[in-house]
Amino acid sequence: MANRFRSALTRHRTLARSLAAGWLVIALAGCATQQSAAPPQDVGASTAAPEVRSVAPLAPVEPVAASLPSWRDGASRDAILKFVSDVTRVGAPTFLPVESRIAVFDNDGTLWSEQPIPFQLIFMIDQLKAAAPEHPEWKKRPAFKALMTNDVAALAANQKDAFALIAEANSGMSTDVYDASIRDWLTRAKHPKFGRAYTDLVYQPQRELLALLRANGFQIWIVSGGTAEFMRVWASDAYGIPPERIVGSEEKLQYRVADGKPVLIRKPGFDVYNDGPVKPVSIFRAIGRRPVLAVGNSDGDREMIEYTTSGDGPSLGVLIHHDDGAREFAYDRASKTAKLDKAWDQAKQAGWVVVSMQKDWKTIFPFESAPAPNK
Repeated sequence: MANRFRSALTRHRTLARSLAAGWLVIALAGCATQQSAAPPQDVGASTAAPEVRSVAPLAPVEPVAASLPSWRDGASRDAILKFVSDVTRVGAPTFLPVESRIAVFDNDGTLWSEQPIPFQLIFMIDQLKAAAPEHPEWKKRPAFKALMTNDVAALAANQKDAFALIAEANSGMSTDVYDASIRDWLTRAKHPKFGRAYTDLVYQPQRELLALLRANGFQIWIVSGGTAEFMRVWASDAYGIPPERIVGSEEKLQYRVADGKPVLIRKPGFDVYNDGPVKPVSIFRAIGRRPVLAVGNSDGDREMIEYTTSGDGPSLGVLIHHDDGAREFAYDRASKTAKLDKAWDQAKQAGWVVVSMQKDWKTIFPFESAPAPNK
């Protein structure tokens, strides 16, 4: 997933560029106005066994027996299964103790879909539209009118104020209230292409990979450009990854006592934007160990994979290539958001695995009726 909310409002200019491109897509596709829908189906792994925390060696699950059924036979699947086998085979020179088996995954575009723009951004714009009746003063701002009328030219001319409006609409409330609004939105909103809840759009092959890693004693973390606050609401059910193992961008918060109750109040802007070279820093601070497996999908994940694969001992870097426009979306070097360009070139040189969604995945989403033949 990587690769998405492109930086803090005033201190990170890359956010302005990519979110502006995303908003233009929203204006053209009308994807920020989804209304009521049935509650999202449970696509998660909430009943999965807890992750192993012991430092004792585990008997590895034979990778071929747990054969990633939504993955086609091929070099990508073989490389992943070989890596898992190598690091879990007791007595092998490549064996890693459980405490060293750390895997990090980007989220947007890596564990679930991210087009036409990152889903958190769609939520944030919907928050703006929902709050608009309480803020008649917004009507005087050209950016607000542009957002309400899908005026692409006006949005391009008023980008900075559009960012400020969205930040304002998503601040001022407690974290508890904001969490509730995320949950409510997830039960109502539908994806514009698939007509399904956003939490239905997790990748089935990745869920199987997470299960294989978990069964083999890996500690799995999400390291994403999206905010941890947004992901923690639903990611535990979707992936079986607990909230404390989710590292993301950090929005500004302020501690207050309101009506005798201590609360955290959301403020506009970011303290940390977790993308690109910031990801290794976040990994070090949150985990304290260099991972041995890193999975991403864009240039925003390049440094995370580079950091992971530069350590001593066995390691593996994996990139998900979105090349299936029929079943999902197709985008890479020329994409305005989530570009896969420099990381793709580096993968070829460094021997990272590049997974083709079209060729390597029989099934993309859990709701698909049946896997395609294993050709």
